[in-house]
This record gives sequence, structure tokens and C-alpha cells, in this order.
Amino acid sequence: MARFDFDLFVIGAGSGGVRAARVAAGHGARVAIAEADRVGGTCVVRGCVPKKLLVYGARFAGDLADAGRFGWALGPRRFDWAVLRDHVLAEVDRLSAVYQTTLDTHGVETFHARAEIAGPHRVRVDGREVTAAHVLVATGARPLVPDLPGAGLGITSDEVFHLPALPGRAVVCGGGYIANEFAGIFHALGVRVTQLVRAGTLLRGWEPALAERLLSIAIARGIEVRLNTQVEAVARAGDGTLRVRCDDGRTIEADLLLWAIGRVPNADGLGLEAVGLARSPSGAVPVDRASHTRLPWLHAVGDVTDRIQLTPVAIREGHALADSLFGGTPAEVEHDCVPSAVFSDPPIASVGLTEGEARNRLGPVRVFTSDVRPLRHVLAGRQERALLKLVVDAATDRVVGVHMIGPDAPEIVQAAAIAVRAGLTKADFDRTVALHPTMAEELVLMR
Repeated sequence: MARFDFDLFVIGAGSGGVRAARVAAGHGARVAIAEADRVGGTCVVRGCVPKKLLVYGARFAGDLADAGRFGWALGPRRFDWAVLRDHVLAEVDRLSAVYQTTLDTHGVETFHARAEIAGPHRVRVDGREVTAAHVLVATGARPLVPDLPGAGLGITSDEVFHLPALPGRAVVCGGGYIANEFAGIFHALGVRVTQLVRAGTLLRGWEPALAERLLSIAIARGIEVRLNTQVEAVARAGDGTLRVRCDDGRTIEADLLLWAIGRVPNADGLGLEAVGLARSPSGAVPVDRASHTRLPWLHAVGDVTDRIQLTPVAIREGHALADSLFGGTPAEVEHDCVPSAVFSDPPIASVGLTEGEARNRLGPVRVFTSDVRPLRHVLAGRQERALLKLVVDAATDRVVGVHMIGPDAPEIVQAAAIAVRAGLTKADFDRTVALHPTMAEELVLMR
């Protein structure tokens, strides 16, 4: 008789948890997974996928505005939020079902209920206790809402996808990728947007030149960006208008307030204290490079840990853990040189070191930039320019950072990330023939 009910019990059916469950089951393990919300997690249900679909929808505003310069005669334009919203939600339903089918096909038992750790090797779920040789916490993270008067009158990115109608005026609080993405989406769809940023710049930690370019474009397009500004209180007037009071004494009237000021690990109420596992200062589950906690039977992957909050990272962590525990191939995920993107308008993408990071870490560096007006913008009569930047280690000629803001930046930098990961040099870039006319050719033309 088996000592445990399961070989692996996964708490959280997001990208990392589902990948770990599927791969472990493929190795022959008896696997169960529990999800209190919808299978698919943040990325599929309320994050990357539906947000990117909203980005696509919003970008039609610019495409339609430019169409006349390309010979297309269009009639009156009208946007219907409900049509876009409902199609996006239908795609979320489809993808969630695909994730569930993947689990079912691999023989993973799914508990559609909240689970918590009841003790060593024990999980309480759906009114009963089960045992498992290994328990994986993959519960992700949630949007942070500040502790200030009236904060509950605002919403987070989780609720954006279910808005009954678009607001006329929106205040977006935050300067990170989520704030900039939704500020751009709302603005393109005709909402009057004010963005409040606590810091003196957008996108702290990113290549400053990209952040500065995005700020200038956002302001030129009509988004009101207030740097060095924090919200002190929020109230609702009798007519339903929100009054957002800032620390500079000004009050902004809005129909919607979006908090996009960060995300916190979903580790509350998991029962970690019952097994003596203390969380990190940020509330995350502490793990080593191989996703193990200090308890040999307890592991964690994804946004609930203190590592990189990106879906592809969580997937790789879950896959590596399953291979290590049940596939006989110990594996760790390399968390350096991970490409990332902001699906703002225009989008931003980066991989490797910023110029400042490179100077601090490597010493002398060489920096190459290309500041160009995309060909499409030329014909459309738009003045916006794209910016590309290469950071090169002066001692080795190795390209250690690639950064871009402009059309298709994420698609371009994804390919460039292979070169950075492979340690290619600036000379290798220079020897590569340009593919003309493209934005990507700028990567091999910088001198």
C-alpha cells in the first residue's frame, strides 16, 4: 500500500503549477492539483493573455487613424467596449478549458477548491485531508491595494476585464509595466487618463532611456502624467464621481481609479506557519535555486517566490522541479538574462544589463544607439521615433544588453535575447547582413 495518497500535490493551477503537474504525471507520478479560482492562473485568466488582447484592440485606434494616408477610405469609426470585452473573456474561457483538458489528459486529479498545508506531507482540501510525498506551492501573486482612506473605491487589473462600460475619466496609479500598459489601453480607447507615479520616473529598474522616451510619447499623446505624486485619500461624491486627493494638495475627479502599484505573493493562509516555514520580508515563500524550501518535501515556484514574476519563468521553474523530483534529471532555472517586455504603446523590450548595471558590474562599456523614425510613421505623418540601444562589454566585445522602444520591440528583442544568452559579440552583430527594410535591421547597423 502506498505511503502517501499522492506523489505530488500542487496548490495553485496557474502556469507554473500546471506545468509541474503535467510533467510530473508524465514521469509516472500520482499528481493532484487544487485551484480555488479558475484553472489557468493570472496569465490566462486575468493577466498576460487578456491584457495583450486588449492591447491589440486598442491599437486599432491608431491603425484606423492612419489608414487614410495609406489609401483606405473609411466611414465613421465607433468603438464598442462590450464586443471587445466579451470576445476577450470568451478566449479566456477557451484557454482555461484547454489547461483543464491538459490536466485531465495526463491523469492529474483536480480539486476545484482552496487548499492549505495541514502539516508535514499533509494538505487540507475540500473538507478532507490528503497526504503527499511532495507539496508544491504555486499560488502566484495578487495586485497590491494601498492602506489609505477610500482605497477600496478603486479597482485593480483583475477587474478591468469585467468593466460594464469604459469610464470617461480614469486615474491610473503606478509607474510600472501594468500601469503603463493600462494607461495606454484606456487612452487609445478614448478615456481621459491621468497617471500618478510615486517616483520621479516611469519603469524604475528599466533602461532609463526607454522610460524617458515612453514618458515623452505618453505626454505628447495626451496622457497627463504626474511624477513624484502619491494618493492620500479617495472619496465618492454624491453623483458617483471619485475624488482622488494627492499629496500635493490637488484633487482629481475621475470615473475610475486603477491601482497598479505592484503585486504581492499569495502566501496568506496557506498553513506555512503550521510547518514552521517563515516567509521573506516581502511575504514570499523562500526557496533555493532549485525551488526547494528548507523542508525537503515542500517546494514553490512562480510569483509566490522572491524571484522573477514572469509566466515563462514560472513555467520553466515548474518543469525543472518536476524533472528533478520525478524524472531523475536534477535541474535549475537560470534567472539571469531573462527578456521582458512592457506592452505599452509603443511597446518596450529589454534583455540583459542596462547601461548603469553594466558599468557597475563590468567596468568600461561601449554603448550604441539608433534613434529612428519607423518607415510606417513617416508615411502616416507621425513624428514618434523608435530607440534601440546595445550595451557592450568593452573588455570582451560581448553584447550584454539589448533595449528597445518602438513598433514590434518585444518580437525583435526575443530574437536578440538568443544572441545575448549565447554571448555573441558586437563584431558578430556587425557581420550579420541587415534584413531591409525592417526595424530589426537597426540591431546590426549600429556603428
